[in-house]
Formats: sequence, structure tokens, C-alpha cells
Amino acid sequence: MPAAKTPTFTVRHLQLARALFAAMAAVMITFTSDHSAAIGLAAFSGFAVASGLVWGLSAWLIYPAGRRAVPVLLALVNGAAGIIASSPMNRTTTMFFVIVITWAAITAIVEGWWALYERRGAHAAEAKDSLGVAIITAVLLLAIALIQPTFALEYFNETINEGGTLTGITIAVGVFGGYAAIIAVYLGIAGFSPKNDVVAPDTATTQEVSS
Repeated sequence: MPAAKTPTFTVRHLQLARALFAAMAAVMITFTSDHSAAIGLAAFSGFAVASGLVWGLSAWLIYPAGRRAVPVLLALVNGAAGIIASSPMNRTTTMFFVIVITWAAITAIVEGWWALYERRGAHAAEAKDSLGVAIITAVLLLAIALIQPTFALEYFNETINEGGTLTGITIAVGVFGGYAAIIAVYLGIAGFSPKNDVVAPDTATTQEVSS
């Protein structure tokens, strides 16, 4: 029986690419003092569009024909959310909450369902990582949903003789930045894990070679 050909791109590359774009979003938010809806949606837009492109490419470069439906769906969801968020007219506080909550709900459900569906098969290691991402995204959803968009708290720091207003959007953008940082670390670790070097053979291919 001929040895299986090692693919050029694997799940490891998908995870590392997702980690990279999440890290870029986290850095953008962390090193920007302005946590307004415009900045938050700009960071989210770049993250979502890039994630959509990565998922879209992975559907053909990594996954076989029988496993492409979910990556394509995630590509469409991320791409659509990113494009909507990129419009200057949509960069309002209300739209930040609506877009991020909707995106988080859909992606958490889709990736979580996919992980649970595949966790007992040949792709159990990948499913475990995907389930982790889905859970973290669900936590983001709950955290953003619990924040009041109209929240505003005046504060004054006597030490530096300076004050300001802590708003709901400031908190929400910060929460998304924290989420992006966590996802970057989580997927980065998963991408460098040796278990993702092993590519599980497609069932149809295995049967064909065996016969």
C-alpha cells in the first residue's frame, strides 16, 4: 500500500492563521486609548473578514469534499459580519452590540455543533480545539449581552487630577479585545501542538486504498 501523501496545508495552519488575526485585533484594541464603537468595529471588521478568508481557503486547501460545508458556512458568516461592520454608517454603539452578539451566537453554535459532531471520530483532536473556541465565544456573547449600551459612569482620579466617563461601549470593546487575546493564545497553542501534525485519512480514501 503506497504511503499517504502529506498535505501542504493542515489544520495546524488554519489554527495559526486564526490566532494571528485574533492577535492583531487584540493589539489594535489594547494599544488604542479610544475604545469607541468606531474603533471596536474597525478591529472586529478586520478580524472577521480575515477569519472568513482563512475559513474559505481552508475549505479547499485542508478539508476534503465531505467536510467542507461547515468551513464554508463559517467563512460566509465571518465575511458577512466583517463587511457589515466595515461600513462607516454602521459604526455606532448599537450596531457594535448587535453585530458582535449576532456573530458570536452564530459562530459559537456552528463551531460548537461541528465539534460535538466530530469529537468521537478520526478528527477528535481538532474537534476538542474547536469546542474550546466555541465555548470562549459563547462567554464573549454572554459578557457583551450583559453590558448596558447606555451605561455611563463619571469618575475622577484625584492622584492625577483627571476624570472621565466609563461607558458601556468602552467596556464592550475592551471585552472583545480580551476575547481576541485569549483566542490568539488558545489557537496558537493548539496550532503548535504535535497532535495537529497528524492528518486523519478520509474514510472514502482509506477504503479505496485498502481495496
